[in-house]
Amino acid sequence: MGYYKMEHDSLEGYGKYVLEAFEFESGRVLENAEVEYFLMGTPKYDEKGKISNAIVYCHRFNSNYSSINDFQEFTKDGAPMDKNDFFYISITSLGFPDSCSPSTTGLKHDFPNYTIKDRVNFKRQFLKEKFNLDKILGITGWGLGGYECYTWACEYPDEMEFIMVLSSSYKTNGYRYVVSKGFESIMESNDDFYNDMYSESLSKMLVSINILLYSNYFSKRVFQDMSNDEIDVFMADFVDKGLFTDIHDFKFRNDAILEYNVEDKLENIKAKVFVTTSDDDLYYSPVYDTIPLENLIKDCTVVIIKSKRDHNDFEDYSVIEDDVRLFLNQFKK
Repeated sequence: MGYYKMEHDSLEGYGKYVLEAFEFESGRVLENAEVEYFLMGTPKYDEKGKISNAIVYCHRFNSNYSSINDFQEFTKDGAPMDKNDFFYISITSLGFPDSCSPSTTGLKHDFPNYTIKDRVNFKRQFLKEKFNLDKILGITGWGLGGYECYTWACEYPDEMEFIMVLSSSYKTNGYRYVVSKGFESIMESNDDFYNDMYSESLSKMLVSINILLYSNYFSKRVFQDMSNDEIDVFMADFVDKGLFTDIHDFKFRNDAILEYNVEDKLENIKAKVFVTTSDDDLYYSPVYDTIPLENLIKDCTVVIIKSKRDHNDFEDYSVIEDDVRLFLNQFKK
């Protein structure tokens, strides 16, 4: 059994838990693997005393547990994902600080290579140890978090009733593959990457990586609407924030993305699926990443949003409030 580092055992708020041991797909085992998490909502229980309305939230590439707050308009009283109806478990994924990661363990480039399935198993083990849950009501996430949703539903189809995915895909291919290979090439070209000391050249490398990452940050329309001077201002701010990213955390995450592809396993999914994205998404194309799911997954609802995103990175998901409510009403306990 694991142990958790909290002042009190609570089903609300922030906490840290420690898995005594976590085994990767590769067979490597890490002891004392930390799990950072946040709990929100109202737990309900079945006849066996287990939580029956748990929804696991999976965060994006550069986020952590706290990005569940991006759903605050959908989880407030009376909203489609009302926290009075559901109990949310938001977990910082394997490989991202302050859960078990290359930077927080101090292993850096000696950290075990991990897959998206490893990230799923990390959360599954936490749920089993902390809450004695081997089944949950649903999983939701976007971007990289969507990769975990699809992988979880493909690999363990009996463990959830639904998944809800925003702006994501079921494989790394095409444009995304080229971008991730670009990240890989930039990192492999730096001779200081495997040194123990953090050098100035690594900081310069992070600037290049974040500029490339920024190229996918907005929709096509937003980029076209901004002047070059505006792009420079917002890009500089994005790059500055990105300099706090640990390069080892970034590399292992990028490696996992390069290997991601569950297209051949989508037929395994038993859960009901709700997928949405904007019509103007640059990184996740509705045509190639979303609409095909209607024919690839047995019970899949696809909703395409007319984008209203601006340079403040705000997408108005309220336009699908009725669709989300209709979908989730069938799972209320």
